Amino acid sequence: HDTLGHTLSLITLKSQLVEKLIVKNPERASVEAKEITQTSRTALKQLRELISDMRMITVEEELEQIKAILQAANIELEIKQETSASSLSPIEQNILGMCLREAVTNVVKHSKATRCIVSVLESQGELILTVEDNGIGLADQNHDGNGIRGMKERIVLIDGFVELDAINPGTLLIVKVPVVIRTGKDEVKA
Repeated sequence: HDTLGHTLSLITLKSQLVEKLIVKNPERASVEAKEITQTSRTALKQLRELISDMRMITVEEELEQIKAILQAANIELEIKQETSASSLSPIEQNILGMCLREAVTNVVKHSKATRCIVSVLESQGELILTVEDNGIGLADQNHDGNGIRGMKERIVLIDGFVELDAINPGTLLIVKVPVVIRTGKDEVKA
């Protein structure tokens, strides 16, 4: 993505140059404009490569991954799965899977927990994902680190929300997203 950022910056700089040259040196402005066209094609190619390299994950796949992660960290895992997340779109699945990964990473890195409970259930038109641990809980200071902040930013994209609570002992993360019933062309929130 750094290369793509560089390419887009180059397009911006060349566009600004064209604006300045258009009156003073139209021929050079035309040459620069053609370079912008070529550079934008390069950026589009880089973006396509970046997107194709991204692998979409499902909640089910991530549930399997966290088993290995928590086992390696010597943290007991209990999964309470009352529903499948398969009714969610691929992007919703991916965002929820990434949130699950981040939540479990936080349990391993920060909680000093010996036990983690992950629940996936559906209630009142929402898919609810919870990650609970029996660790040291939340520090008194702001607990919105980069991981939690990123989680909240992603979940908002699919009309959901993230809540982080201190429990005794440990921490409880709750992620809720609306379940959309897909019927052909129409989408209806459950």
